[in-house]
Amino acid sequence: MTSTSLAPRRWWAIMPIVFITYSLAYLDRANYGFASAAGINHDLGISPGLSSLIGALFFLGYFFFQLPGAVYAERRSVRKLVFVSLILWGGCAALTGVVTNIPSLMAIRFVLGIVEAAVMPAMLIYISNWFTKGERSRANTFLILGNPVTVLWMSIVSGYLVHSFGWRHMFVAEGVPAVVWAVCWWLLVRDKPEQVSWLSNEDKRAIDAALRAEQAGIKPVKNYAEAFRSPAVMLLSAQYFCWSIGVYGFVLWLPSIVKNGSALGMVETGWLSALPYLAATIAMLTASWASDKLDNRRAFVWPFLLVGALAFAASYALGTTHFWASYALLVVAGAAMYAPYGPFFAIVPELLPKNVAGGAMALINSMGALGSFVGSWVVGYLNGATGSPTASYAFMSVALVVSVILTLRAVKPRRDETRAYAAPAHGK
Repeated sequence: MTSTSLAPRRWWAIMPIVFITYSLAYLDRANYGFASAAGINHDLGISPGLSSLIGALFFLGYFFFQLPGAVYAERRSVRKLVFVSLILWGGCAALTGVVTNIPSLMAIRFVLGIVEAAVMPAMLIYISNWFTKGERSRANTFLILGNPVTVLWMSIVSGYLVHSFGWRHMFVAEGVPAVVWAVCWWLLVRDKPEQVSWLSNEDKRAIDAALRAEQAGIKPVKNYAEAFRSPAVMLLSAQYFCWSIGVYGFVLWLPSIVKNGSALGMVETGWLSALPYLAATIAMLTASWASDKLDNRRAFVWPFLLVGALAFAASYALGTTHFWASYALLVVAGAAMYAPYGPFFAIVPELLPKNVAGGAMALINSMGALGSFVGSWVVGYLNGATGSPTASYAFMSVALVVSVILTLRAVKPRRDETRAYAAPAHGK
């Protein structure tokens, strides 16, 4: 039975839930950039350098708690973990709107990172419980589409909220939905196919057989230590670190870059900040579909990252005197940076067996979080210190070039398809 004939209802039952959940997570981590552009620094007396650190603190908390959350999700329950996380991160996000001093803002940003830390690896584990190799790039993309699609509408909505009510009301209005959604998540989600009533027994057996057959073709790995020592996991961790520098430097500070470069109001800034994410959505869907159809991950990761690096470099070369040309290149860079997510996160479940794949994805994602911390902090610092985004473009461009090189090292060419990826190290 082919993956396309395996219970098509899974897509309609699971993907909307996955998409909405990650959308809410992304909403509550990315809206700080709008508050920064809208006056939170002035209201609380935050210097430009400190503002970049506060914006980045989320990713520091996110970095430290990836692995514990992934281990719990893999061994116990994705459903329980995400339910609690939804309530806690929605509460933290809403509380950001009532802070009155810098220490409380810093604490909330850090705690928000902690309670959101397990969501991404947990959702990847959840997808691997339900979808086969031939479906996984597309399934991962529907998850990660919560990122650009959320920033797309958030950029517009946040612009209006800030313009009409101020940054405080924006945080509260955008934090409450996560708490409400927690109830929906609990009622709708089950960890594995055998736990639901809406699939027939025949469908459950077919999905289980397909997933077991995939595992049989993967070299056994005894434990997390052996998996983490594998060359591919180490290289992919470094790759995702560099890639995330570009992505989150872009996401968190794009509203400020657009507003300062164009002298436009917050509503116009919101619309301009949304366009790169519309392009990113189209690019992600196209890349993931082609990656699954051609059963190739490598060819749909590094070329896009190289395009993103070149777009940032060209935007840097143009400088601030050519705003609209520079902005058009930012649209290209945003789309190119987002396009490879689905194929990239399909690599690890095809490389490592189920007992360690979730932990490996958490390790890679945690290094992405560390890269996000560096990217958000350094980009914000460079913008404030130089008064121009050009140095930031150069920094993000270099980071993406390094990620291209690491991708080429980590993932072997298609001609060596007996094992497309670098082999794990043998345990001693």
